[in-house]
Amino acid sequence: MFKWIQQFFKTFLLVELLKGMAVTGRHLFVRKITIQYPEQHTPMSPRFRGLHAQRRYANGEERCIACKLCEAACPAMAIHIESAPREDGTRRTTRYDIDLTKCIFCGYCEEACPVDAIVETHIFAYHGEKRGDLYYTKEMLLAVGDQYEAEIARNKAADAKYR
Repeated sequence: MFKWIQQFFKTFLLVELLKGMAVTGRHLFVRKITIQYPEQHTPMSPRFRGLHAQRRYANGEERCIACKLCEAACPAMAIHIESAPREDGTRRTTRYDIDLTKCIFCGYCEEACPVDAIVETHIFAYHGEKRGDLYYTKEMLLAVGDQYEAEIARNKAADAKYR
């Protein structure tokens, strides 16, 4: 009986509404944090995983040895690799494609790669206007890697002590 009366007064006096208004009142005069996005960026985690890139060795040769471990590790099956032997007996990729519309940016491809050929950069501002724009080929991935190699190497060195 007592709980019923207590519940009636809580409902009649609109206690929940007053509690909500108290929360609103507490935050009403607090300084707002607004970021003007194109000009300002929020801090980014050092382990952020963004756009994929393929790396080259210092002599300009691509790192990928076509072991296909990244393709096997990809849970979304977004990576497709074809390989062929070269005249010196080594194996290299003839086709390396990543469908970024399927990719879940888990980082398994980067973890599986024994030669650090495929990496995920800190680039988050990329887009595609149609589905085909987010289908990255080997040449596109190598171009991203060439453009951002200094940043990629710096991030890999900073993260090396945690691996």
